[in-house]
Amino acid sequence: MNELVRRLAAAIRAAQDPHIRDVVAGLGGLALHFVPSIAEDPVALADAVVAACLKDRLPPADKIGRDVEVPVCYEAEFALDLEDVSQKTRVEKEKVHEIHSGGEYQVLMIGFAPGHAYMSGLNPKLSVPRRSTPRAIVPAGSVAIANEQTVVYPYAISGGWSVIGRTPLRVFDARRAEPSLFANGDRVRFRPIGKQEFLRIAAQA
Repeated sequence: MNELVRRLAAAIRAAQDPHIRDVVAGLGGLALHFVPSIAEDPVALADAVVAACLKDRLPPADKIGRDVEVPVCYEAEFALDLEDVSQKTRVEKEKVHEIHSGGEYQVLMIGFAPGHAYMSGLNPKLSVPRRSTPRAIVPAGSVAIANEQTVVYPYAISGGWSVIGRTPLRVFDARRAEPSLFANGDRVRFRPIGKQEFLRIAAQA
């Protein structure tokens, strides 16, 4: 379902219908934002736009999204929940980052906060439930896991996922042409780095 949503969203964007202001792909649904002064009957317009895109065929899933590499420091200073994750999964602490960085992830949707990407592909060995007590503030760039997904906190916000590392990249910056580092359909890999490289990249960012 998520793949279909991403493909349909890409087709609607490519059509560049003047009535549509924005296309927002969710986990299993699609939101179309219309220009109010033009769209007198948005339901009928949405039906027509979707029907036209389906008739012309949707782009293949592998043509949507980019390959994104994210450097992550998994050292204890940044891995706030490493001990807890290790105990719950029975995976040695030294192996957690190897398993996490060994997979390829897919951005399913951007939600909860601007630039906050929900990604599938987490190895079942690292599957843990959300924390029983969320943190009031999770540091920007924190890489966290819950159930079968992973996320990267775009800036310092509250959250209840288990933090196992941190990236020095600016995940979201409203001043950029493309504010979010991630977009729906992106294929993401995490590259382990040490603290010195973390500090160097952070200084450049």
